[in-house]
Amino acid sequence: MNVHSPISKSKTLQARVLSGTFVLLSASGLATAINFAYNIAVARFLGPTAFGHATAVYTLLILISAVTLSFQIVSAKVVAQQSSLEGKSAVYRGFHKSAWACGIAVALLLLVFQRAIADYLNLPSPILVVLLAIGVAFYVPLGSRRGYIQGAYGFHRLATNLVLEGLVRLGGSLVLITLGLGVQGVIAANAAAIAVAYLAAAPKLAAAVPHELHIPDAFREALQAIVFFAGQALINNCDIVLVKHFFPSTEAGLYAAVALVGRVIFAFSSAVVNTMFPLVAGTRVEERKGHRVLLTSLLLVLGIGSSLALGLRLAPAGIWTAFFGPQFAILGKYGLPYLLALYAATTVVYSLSVVVIAYEMSYKIANTSWVQLAFSGVVVAGICRFHSSLQQVIWIQLVLMVVLLNVVAVPFVLNSLTGVKQALPIPAAHAIRLIRRVSEDEVIAEFLKTDFTDSAFEEYHETLHGLVTTPHLDDPRENARRRALLFIRHFALWRELPAGTEWFEVEIRTADLAQIRVFPRAQWRKLARGDFNITRIAERLRMFRSHSVSEAAFLSKIAALRDGLRQDVDPGAVLLIGLNESEPFTVLDGNHRLVAAILKSPETVLRFRFLCGLSPRMTECCWYRTNVATLFRYGTNLLTHVVHDPAAELARLL
Repeated sequence: MNVHSPISKSKTLQARVLSGTFVLLSASGLATAINFAYNIAVARFLGPTAFGHATAVYTLLILISAVTLSFQIVSAKVVAQQSSLEGKSAVYRGFHKSAWACGIAVALLLLVFQRAIADYLNLPSPILVVLLAIGVAFYVPLGSRRGYIQGAYGFHRLATNLVLEGLVRLGGSLVLITLGLGVQGVIAANAAAIAVAYLAAAPKLAAAVPHELHIPDAFREALQAIVFFAGQALINNCDIVLVKHFFPSTEAGLYAAVALVGRVIFAFSSAVVNTMFPLVAGTRVEERKGHRVLLTSLLLVLGIGSSLALGLRLAPAGIWTAFFGPQFAILGKYGLPYLLALYAATTVVYSLSVVVIAYEMSYKIANTSWVQLAFSGVVVAGICRFHSSLQQVIWIQLVLMVVLLNVVAVPFVLNSLTGVKQALPIPAAHAIRLIRRVSEDEVIAEFLKTDFTDSAFEEYHETLHGLVTTPHLDDPRENARRRALLFIRHFALWRELPAGTEWFEVEIRTADLAQIRVFPRAQWRKLARGDFNITRIAERLRMFRSHSVSEAAFLSKIAALRDGLRQDVDPGAVLLIGLNESEPFTVLDGNHRLVAAILKSPETVLRFRFLCGLSPRMTECCWYRTNVATLFRYGTNLLTHVVHDPAAELARLL
């Protein structure tokens, strides 16, 4: 077998995922054991009430980890995409500087609102929030350092750093509790553990030299990461904070002990995700075919989580009171084994969703992170509404996590299945000729030229006429204004195009028309009757008779365009989208003009200028391939950008 074939590369990638996962799982197992010992020690020495206080403050730290992990995952992804040590070092320096600024800002916010936070969580003193703020200042830049290590595939060093943090947390807590500092000592030990982990994670960097970096969609990557980890932090920890608010301190302490099992399982699933993410980020499309890496990761998480959940259900209640102390006993049907197993099942279901979301994030901007964030809000609302008992709090989370898994996994599976069917190529003899690469700014300028007469742009016809008719493509401010202007009418259309779509000016001959399809919406759907081929659409139009006012207006528009295609008139550009130059194309803009030209004479088509957007992910776009998965993606985007106001953006730019 050819060692460079996609299949062999995929197997190698699977082996690397398994190898890296084994390293991080081993470290996670050790770190989890250390953290478990830390929680048992703190619970036994402090009792349920004080343990609840310590856990609530620590949970705040985990909520803030949304920022820390955002820096880590973006840093890991971008570092993994750099081909040289100089590039990796330059990326890290930029992220690390920003992380320190962000960490200090979050710490200052905690200091300002220390009393309000302490009152909401029923804490004995605001000094606990002050100690937390000190740890947070180091916690955010720690994410950038761990991201560099992860992106450079330094899984052994990352594992060691995780274990070191746990050891300092455990040892420091025991020492300070022994010295009589109680809860304050525990929080101080947590802050010290973060600072020590930060100092120990200092990377060895190449000398700072001018270096051209490959950082695609940096802002969108950062936004995606923040949204992902904000949702993750809320789903994993909002229950502990809300239980601390709604329940007496003793019951909140009992729930904190139950929630430990979720953190254990999620730590193991995070080991799988932390290995999978940078490896997949550095792969090509061919290496991801079949999604074997995703399947391997899902099976690892399911196997580990299910085994732990089953073991917790079968374990006798006496084990837990022996660990935590007799104050943690829960009598009755819904004792600790029941609650622990139920919480474990909830975490396993959620962890599977995280694997799917992280897999998509590793190679594209994934809208499922917004879905997760929306569900985190639903979880908060659900617990606020249903909290009559501890088991009810867990049940509402389990039900919502099952729904979340279906929402993120079903469209992915459907898209994968439809993608396989769409992979059959058209013979190479039908490939169109690529004339030259063009920028997206040029495409938008051409789009506006043909669309500017629409009534949607009426208030801009006079003031922005020159911006549209005589564009200066080397002016970034002009390009930004044209983009905002186009988005007033076509934002919903343009945002469906896959990130990284490459644009070309192409040559379309009359023989190539058989590869072109009209835009699948409005009157075209009724006329097409399932076949959107543009030549057959033109044939049907010749025989079509209108039966309504809208149909008559549609035919009149086509006729007017056909009659207006004189030899001395520039017909403008037609925009196409497709997978590559050999497969079918869909008309994104210019349906009416192109059909009118075919009706006049096929040779008239040669007068158009054709611009084509190509992407191997174009099957994710509902304009190119309409199915359940792409329509779901469209609906998700619609909800995600519901507050976006292109007119306000244009006003700001002007």
